[in-house]
Amino acid sequence: MNKPPRGKGRTRESADILIVNAEELLTLAGFSEKPSVGKQMKELGIIRDGAVAVHEGKIVAVGKTNDITKTFRGENVVSAKGRTVLPGFVDPHTHLIFAGSREDEFLLRVEGASYMGLLEGGGGVLKTAKETRRARVEKLVEEGLERLDVMLAHGTTTAEAKSGYGLTVQDEMRILEAAKRLNQLHSINLVSTFMGAHVVPVEFRGNTEEYVDLVTNEMTPRAAQAGLAEFCDVFCERGAFNLEQAKRVLAAGRKCGLKVKIHADQLSMLGGAEIAADMGAVSASHLNYVSVNSVKSMANKGVVAVLLPAANFSLMTQKYANARLMIDNGLPVALGTDFNASNWMMNQQLVIAMACHFMHMTPAEAICAATINAAHAVCRAREVGSLEVDKRADISILNCSNHQFLGYSYGVNLVEKVVANGRLVVEREKQDEPVFMNKNE
Repeated sequence: MNKPPRGKGRTRESADILIVNAEELLTLAGFSEKPSVGKQMKELGIIRDGAVAVHEGKIVAVGKTNDITKTFRGENVVSAKGRTVLPGFVDPHTHLIFAGSREDEFLLRVEGASYMGLLEGGGGVLKTAKETRRARVEKLVEEGLERLDVMLAHGTTTAEAKSGYGLTVQDEMRILEAAKRLNQLHSINLVSTFMGAHVVPVEFRGNTEEYVDLVTNEMTPRAAQAGLAEFCDVFCERGAFNLEQAKRVLAAGRKCGLKVKIHADQLSMLGGAEIAADMGAVSASHLNYVSVNSVKSMANKGVVAVLLPAANFSLMTQKYANARLMIDNGLPVALGTDFNASNWMMNQQLVIAMACHFMHMTPAEAICAATINAAHAVCRAREVGSLEVDKRADISILNCSNHQFLGYSYGVNLVEKVVANGRLVVEREKQDEPVFMNKNE
């Protein structure tokens, strides 16, 4: 137990919530300072018949039920008998805020259309940017809240939200403002990333350098000075931004005090992974085409690999990141949904299953990647991602007896209850509809 019990006869301390009798309590403890790598990713810190005490939004004790209940009395005692209890999922890669949808393009992909082919024809990100520019901020917030409800119901309690569907100074700021508002309204804690360098907008077609100038000289300083973003990201890929342009974008972000991320080597081995290593990026996403040397370079620089199997599934490429290569070479691996207008995925449970089925990660490795390592990918590992004293009380209770059901079971929501910021925010009885409580209630 993180906190020693009081002596016999002493008055027990008060806790707002006591979760007791968990069949498996997955603490993921010990990796708040550095991500879990290699064989460590299988170390979930399992406590059987485990318990967690929560008070004033924080975890105040973790241990065996008998020890915790000797020390704490709970205003709300939640039985997790026969259940698995684990940290709330962290989703380190989403494009949460946009208007419209692209189900028509899904049909085209089924018929063989490529991602870049759709983009070149004015579809893809460009189509969504057109619709997003027309949407009021209130509409973006309204739809964002609905999406966050789905994420929360499936156990996600922290998520990154990128801009990138505005592609003008004004519209990128509107998206970031919407993210700020969503963070105030919803129980999920949002981490904001500026991504003006998503693709080149139609008005700059054939003049990418001028658009990069706009991103670096105007958009990035505005986002940073307004305090609307913590990270800066860029899509480094043929048909988007080349290596030199990506470096310029990230250098501008770093100059303005933003931490850097990169979309790297998703569709080809362009070399974005090496940029991530050279620039000391916090994370690099996708990484479907990387060399052993690139993996080792990123591992040496502490870059977190954010793998997105749902994106590959959505694009029907049959090409998935080589997670085993990365794990075996000591690169910390995280998992995200990559929720966006072409990949309507808001469920980290299903991402875990895809990681197991398509990338041959074990359930333990995938859980680690969707919790503590994902927290490192958004610089939140000292706050969330594991069940340890003084961390924010973000906890999910799953209707399964052990962690291996994650990966083995898919297409069904295993989440029964969710605690976020120390409050019970989702309750689900069997397969009934979840009941949501707003952040400020």
